[in-house]
Amino acid sequence: MQRKSEVLALTLCLASVGEGASAKESIEFVAEHLAEIAMDNRYASLPLWNACDEARVADRSACYGINGGYARTHSGTLTFDGPMLAFGAKLPIGKTLQLTGLLFFDEFSLGSGVERRPLDVLFADVPLTLPAEAEFTGLDGTARDVGLGLAINGRADWSWLPWFEWSAGVMWQQFKLRDYRFDYLVLEGPDAGARGTLDYSATYTHTSPFAGAAWPRTHYPWHYAPHVQIAMPLPRRGIAGHITGPGFDLTGNTADHGAAPFGDPSVTIGFNVTYLPWNLSVDLGSTITQALIEPKIHEGVQHDLMLSVGWTF
Repeated sequence: MQRKSEVLALTLCLASVGEGASAKESIEFVAEHLAEIAMDNRYASLPLWNACDEARVADRSACYGINGGYARTHSGTLTFDGPMLAFGAKLPIGKTLQLTGLLFFDEFSLGSGVERRPLDVLFADVPLTLPAEAEFTGLDGTARDVGLGLAINGRADWSWLPWFEWSAGVMWQQFKLRDYRFDYLVLEGPDAGARGTLDYSATYTHTSPFAGAAWPRTHYPWHYAPHVQIAMPLPRRGIAGHITGPGFDLTGNTADHGAAPFGDPSVTIGFNVTYLPWNLSVDLGSTITQALIEPKIHEGVQHDLMLSVGWTF
């Protein structure tokens, strides 16, 4: 009798541990948020606030810049990480105005281990009892965010606010998710044992207006530029998906089912520090604020690391 009690206690303990390892957010919820954070990291690292060479500023000639970065975002065993690259050019067009052009190219790898969390599908009416606890494996995909844009930069000097630089523009961007696919196994409920694939591969194209302000100050050899930016990817579209299972093969879009769209308004806060003799900038502020803010506004994501370094010439 004592032996049976010990076995029962051990079983309950193992079940408790298993439940603790399971995430409460559904796979669809987190899959969307991982991609949206990647877009926010791009907005946070646009090449708008790098300090230009002083000689070029003095003779009002064009200034060029290269920004390199790296981002790594994860939730449980799900990871979304890779390099980020951007080019920028500033051309004076007036006494206090500059025309800024930018290009960017970000490439991410998507991966996971064995992930346990609820299966819940909002893009189609699936003949399963959902949400249901499930196991997800096999993620080995990529994401690519490319775009170009134009902005006007200027200066404002208002009596009630310290002088600042402002920027407003618009960019075209295309965010591609490839092989964003999981193999799933339903673990609990009336459909326990059901297997299939869940695929969020899609291409999202946006025209994204953005605006920002910076308060740059120089204490040679250092230049500082605290800044804030907002961006809005338009149009907002539903999340596309494809799911297969026992006797069904369905595709759909969350917009057709009244669920939340893909692509959120973004507010980012940065603090560029530039060593002027090298024209080398590091955005320390965005690294800190993205790490602190993104897991709060995109629930279900534990960590977001974003590094951005710029060089002007």
